[in-house]
Amino acid sequence: MVPELDPLALSQRWVERVVIGLNLCPFARAVQLRGQIRFCLSAAKTEAELRHDLRSELTALAKADPQIVDTTLLVHPDVLQDFQDYNDFLADADAELVELGLEGELQIASFHPDYCFGDSEPNDPANYTNRSPFPTLHLLREASVSRAVDSFPETSRIYERNVAMLRALTPEELSRLLRDTKQ
Repeated sequence: MVPELDPLALSQRWVERVVIGLNLCPFARAVQLRGQIRFCLSAAKTEAELRHDLRSELTALAKADPQIVDTTLLVHPDVLQDFQDYNDFLADADAELVELGLEGELQIASFHPDYCFGDSEPNDPANYTNRSPFPTLHLLREASVSRAVDSFPETSRIYERNVAMLRALTPEELSRLLRDTKQ
């Protein structure tokens, strides 16, 4: 019998080993070290349930003290497994920001096990910059993003560096990135 995997623990491991370990996001280490990342597991089985959970988490993040919770990862392993469905849902997610009056205050970044940029092939290693063990909506404070960008020289080069680094990995190393976070 295979033990059930804990999506939050595996997502935390992914942040530590991949996002921070490979320095895909140079801003993640500081908030992780300060314990300001909230990992939230959605039990949603439908898009409507996920939208409800998203509304709750957006509201909670907006009300939280940024020194306590600066960012939230809403992990939803049981809904939007298909990347195209997930990608289509992102418009609904952005609509929630508008409906809640949080546009300009919060933003949503997207991560998925099958993430594929519109201009790339599914097997392009560049996609691993946004591949996670489970579908995940990353809720960020725009003020924090602005501060991070202002403090980091040439932020536009982060993506280019990440793509070059990921494309230099062997196919086995790439597959291990997510596989190792699922064990």
